[in-house]
Amino acid sequence: MISRSIEQQIAGKFFSGKAIIITGPRQSGKTTLVMKLLESYRDECLIINGDDPVSERMFNRPNTEQLRQIIGKHRIVFIDEAQRIPFIGLTSKLITDTFKEVQLILSGSSSFELMNQTQEPLTGRKWTFSLWPINWQEWQDYSGYLKAEQDLENRLIFGFYPEVLMNPADQRSVLQELTESYLYKDILIYGNIKKPEMIQRLVQALAWQVGSEVSYTELAQITGLDPKTTSAYIDVLEKAYILFRLPSFSRNLRNEIKTNRKIYFYDNGIRNAVIGQFQALNNRTDIGALWENFLISERRKLLIYQKQVTSQYFWRTKQQQEVDYVETKDGKVFGFEFKWNANRSVSFPKTFTESYNSINKGITRENFREFVVPENDLISGKLV
Repeated sequence: MISRSIEQQIAGKFFSGKAIIITGPRQSGKTTLVMKLLESYRDECLIINGDDPVSERMFNRPNTEQLRQIIGKHRIVFIDEAQRIPFIGLTSKLITDTFKEVQLILSGSSSFELMNQTQEPLTGRKWTFSLWPINWQEWQDYSGYLKAEQDLENRLIFGFYPEVLMNPADQRSVLQELTESYLYKDILIYGNIKKPEMIQRLVQALAWQVGSEVSYTELAQITGLDPKTTSAYIDVLEKAYILFRLPSFSRNLRNEIKTNRKIYFYDNGIRNAVIGQFQALNNRTDIGALWENFLISERRKLLIYQKQVTSQYFWRTKQQQEVDYVETKDGKVFGFEFKWNANRSVSFPKTFTESYNSINKGITRENFREFVVPENDLISGKLV
């Protein structure tokens, strides 16, 4: 089993008087993680599956005395597929408020719906954790430094979903099944989207534009949607943990691009699956986009897991000067340029460096661990 970065963070919140909610994409390993954490409490756990009709009926608006009978002497109540249970938010509030000694844990394959149901009832009563597909540090710890290095190109193509990693001889078909069975499920059901072919066309268009600035007007022309609907669909895709937006960085220069954004996928494998592109790197023309998506998505996982308070952007001017990725923290500005080939020179626009007194760094295949491994604090102000 691949150890997850947030295991100890979650375990440290046990019996703190609040519910624990674990969100994240489908098939990212949420249930597996919880079951591992519960191994030390084997006889003290009540495990409920929301897919079970009896469990669904028992937890659908029970009163305090009914809950007392159901919970009994158990110290931990884990409700998996919690979003299947009607009014689970109100029931969770009742458990948390009434049974102070009981640790409630909620998870489910539809984090999108689970968060909608629990957001208001559990305000101030919950710890929320996000679990993403495996990150680089987890994979390296599991497989070893050398094997992980040898596997880097495969990861740029097939990504980090646990089932993909555990089935190396069948990565393509696993990814295709994940995409077809799970990718659009939350979006179509819970996003109230009436035309699935439109959302599929939009996801494909975004996959082809990874690393490039995205215009909602242009996307609308490609997909046949209007710009407002395009924006709304992208918002749903982001809430479903499929992709995320990176805004443009601007503070005081008149010629900076201020309104555009870039869009990245949380997983390279999903990105490649939606456009059916699994060929080896030496047969591809999008190596730069794959490398950029990998680095920025891995960096995002790291920042979330480390709970670092930073802001993330890209930077470009109307004269086409650009910086691939910008982070700000405590008033400092850090610029990063990404090059797959370590022999290619890295330079930063003088306008950017001088205007923001930025600390800059080129990230290549040779030093990328500095960017995605938590032991290296790239935003400590010591970049050269």
